[in-house]
Amino acid sequence: MSKNKLHKGTLKRIRISKTGKIRHRSAYHKHLRSGKSGKRLRHLRQDRYMAGPDAKRLEKLLFRRLRGRNQPRTALHRSPSPAERQAMRDQAAASETQS
Repeated sequence: MSKNKLHKGTLKRIRISKTGKIRHRSAYHKHLRSGKSGKRLRHLRQDRYMAGPDAKRLEKLLFRRLRGRNQPRTALHRSPSPAERQAMRDQAAASETQS
C-alpha cells in the first residue's frame, strides 16, 4: 500500500511548533510598506500563529493532527509509546483474569 504524500507547497510556507501550533508569515506585510500606516504594520506583526479552523483545514493536506492558537493542548491527542501500549495490554489482561 502506498504512503500518503504531504503537500510540499504547504510545508514550505509554514512551520509546526512542538506543541502542534502552526506558525506562518502574515500577508500584506513584506511588500509596499511605505503606503501602509504604522498602526497597520504593527498589527500585521502581532499574531503569527494560525487559528483553529485553518489548522483543521491543513490537517488534510499534511496527514497529521495540528492545533491552532485558540485550542488547548488537550486538543492534540498523543499516541501512546510502545512501552505504554504494552502496559495497557498487560493491565487489560490482568483485569480479565481477575473477573
